[in-house]
Order: sequence, then structure tokens, then C-alpha cells
Amino acid sequence: MSKKAKGNRVQVILECTEQKESGVPGMFRYITTKNKKNTPDRLERKKYNPLLKKVTIHREIK
Repeated sequence: MSKKAKGNRVQVILECTEQKESGVPGMFRYITTKNKKNTPDRLERKKYNPLLKKVTIHREIK
């Protein structure tokens, strides 16, 4: 069963930007939540990518 978001919180997917550019097969993503009212813009976070074995920038998709 999945968790239901409460109020203005929505579930978002963060996708690695460097992996897309480098041409490495596959795609690494993280799932998190954000408050749509406080942060209407797309999220951008530094997260670890195990396929590239380094910390890269992940941006919100959709």
C-alpha cells in the first residue's frame, strides 16, 4: 500500500541529469515529497548515483 499525501504535499520523482548526458545505460531516480504551496518550482537536489559512483544533481521530472 502506498502512503497518501496530506494537504499540499505531493510525491515527486527526482532524475539524474548527468547520467542522461553521459550516455550510460539505465536511469537512476529518487522519490520524495514536497509542499506544492511553499515550493511551486521544480526541485533540484544533490544525490548519490550508484551507477556513476558519485554525487550528482537530480531534478524533478513531470
